[in-house]
Amino acid sequence: MKSIFLRIYGGMLAVLVLVGLLGTLGLQQLNEVRADQHRESLAAGTFRLMAHNMQSMTPIERRQAANLWGRLLGIPLRVRTLEDVSLEPRLEARLLAGQVLVEQMRPNSVTVFSLVSAADRLVLTGEVEQLSEQLARATIYLLIDELIRYPEAEQPQRLAELKQTHGFGYELELLTRNSASLDDDQRRRLDEGDTVMALVRGGEAIRVFAAIAGTPWIMSLGPLYQLNPYPPQLLVAIAVLGLSLIGLTVYLLVRQLEQRMRVVERAATRIAGGNLETRVPDAGTDSVARLARAFNGMASHLQRLLAVQREMVSAVAHELRTPVARLRFGLEMAADAQSPEARAKYLVGMDGDIDDLDRLVDEMLVYTRLERGSPELNFQPVDLGALVDQVIGELAPLRGDVRVERGPCSVAPDGDSLVDAEPHYLRRALSNLITNAMRHAETRVQVSFTLDAERATLSVEDDGPGVPEDAWEKVFTPFLRLDDSRTRASGGHGLGLSIVRRISYWHGGRSHVGHSELGGARFSLSWPRKRAR
Repeated sequence: MKSIFLRIYGGMLAVLVLVGLLGTLGLQQLNEVRADQHRESLAAGTFRLMAHNMQSMTPIERRQAANLWGRLLGIPLRVRTLEDVSLEPRLEARLLAGQVLVEQMRPNSVTVFSLVSAADRLVLTGEVEQLSEQLARATIYLLIDELIRYPEAEQPQRLAELKQTHGFGYELELLTRNSASLDDDQRRRLDEGDTVMALVRGGEAIRVFAAIAGTPWIMSLGPLYQLNPYPPQLLVAIAVLGLSLIGLTVYLLVRQLEQRMRVVERAATRIAGGNLETRVPDAGTDSVARLARAFNGMASHLQRLLAVQREMVSAVAHELRTPVARLRFGLEMAADAQSPEARAKYLVGMDGDIDDLDRLVDEMLVYTRLERGSPELNFQPVDLGALVDQVIGELAPLRGDVRVERGPCSVAPDGDSLVDAEPHYLRRALSNLITNAMRHAETRVQVSFTLDAERATLSVEDDGPGVPEDAWEKVFTPFLRLDDSRTRASGGHGLGLSIVRRISYWHGGRSHVGHSELGGARFSLSWPRKRAR
């Protein structure tokens, strides 16, 4: 798929399908947990009340009560020991803590467990198929049997105590005949001692009513609701709705992303077609904006490299023309020479032209290597004082009428002159500065350096004609020569200072030119003394 949106949406669809499957399994487990909790809430109060009443009974009375209540409920009730029922340790611990357990033992029925005596490890069990109707009638009977033991005025208070101690999962209340919402037929049935079950809440629940004989009270139980499990269709509907909303949101977000990426794509196409001025909007802080800034930086660097390449090709062609013309002239003159001395003279001149070409090629290679990208630099501690003395010793004899000397130097507070630098390129930069100064000096060149805790500065001064202020930046341009006394007559190809600037750049520093106290130019190279590790 070519569209980012389709790839993202397809991945999200796969994830949503997986989440749907896991959700279906989770929904099934949730419904089972809800069903267990519903059954426990319905059975807890009734079975806890029966178990509580059995605590003070003898074994024979417990069997009689279990038979009586079992007939009332329509289910077999038994009093057994915990060893007989063989519950899991986890369930047994819950039962001993006073909880009523409702466990699915067979497909169409549940078994209810309620603790009778923790000391004797006795438990009341009953197998129930329909909790609601069976338990409602039995609960009404048990509660009325409990309340008639108290005076009429104390019965509401006793009912409140039973609700608090036994934890019924539904409402229990005592109503008067006038406050109970019953029709005439239901009132008649209550007067006859029958239990009345009425549908409420639009048939979603039932309430159970029974009259307490000899009192004006009517016992109301409920409403009792049937458990409505969450349907799987609900999960499907939620998934479809979620997918639609997520898809729409992703589409709106990715559409904007694709539009911005198309801008970058069109800009790259235009640059490939030769329009190097093309740039893309880079506002913002997101990944596309960072990509745009990197793209613009790449385009600017590419434009500059191509411009340098064009300038270099043009400048090299111009620089090569003079020595090549001199070589051709020397060959012609050597061929026509009348004596060995004349021929040797022309050959010496040709040898100088070849040396000039060799220096030009070397400078071009160095400049190209520094200009096209980050060169391989091996930074290490360099003794700047020793390097200055060594380069001065090598270059000073090349021009006897110019004195090259070391000027005032300031070492670092720690007392040494060590700096972090690439030895080969730093030596090349210093050589170029001294050679340039010797080429234009009248009688004197001075080399000095200054070190502090943060930076190192290396300076080369001469007593020559100097550099005009309006040309301080131009002097570092490749193949550029000024029109004053620093002209072609002084030699060089105009690459030395450009190489110095690139070396200072790759050292994280700067190179600049100014006026010297000696009367000429002062070229300085400054960079961080310690490189970040």
